[in-house]
Amino acid sequence: RGESQGTVVAGGNGRGNRLDQLSSPQYVFVDRDHSVYVSDWGNDRVMKWVEGAKQGIVVAGGQGQGNDLTQLCYPEGAVVDQLGTVYVADAGNARIMRWPKGATQGSVIVGGNGEGEQSNQLNWPT
Repeated sequence: RGESQGTVVAGGNGRGNRLDQLSSPQYVFVDRDHSVYVSDWGNDRVMKWVEGAKQGIVVAGGQGQGNDLTQLCYPEGAVVDQLGTVYVADAGNARIMRWPKGATQGSVIVGGNGEGEQSNQLNWPT
């Protein structure tokens, strides 16, 4: 029989931009170590919460909204591979970005050429 109550594993301290807060979280990914990754849409970042942590770690974005390689704009879906590389759908910039573990900036792997129907463009990827 499962637990009858949920447990807060990320955020839970009101809406905001501190490391213990989220603002409009969108997608969640859990890795094999039970770390929880959250695309924090309202803060233009992806956060990692190690099991039992009271604060998260910024693993992508977090430098304000924008289109520089250090920034995200309305991040949506996020997944993490076995090496800890974060792949994030940067919806507002119409691109998919890759952020290696520990990196302070990402790289564009798909899109990033504005919204459109060309083979090098995306429309609000999620």
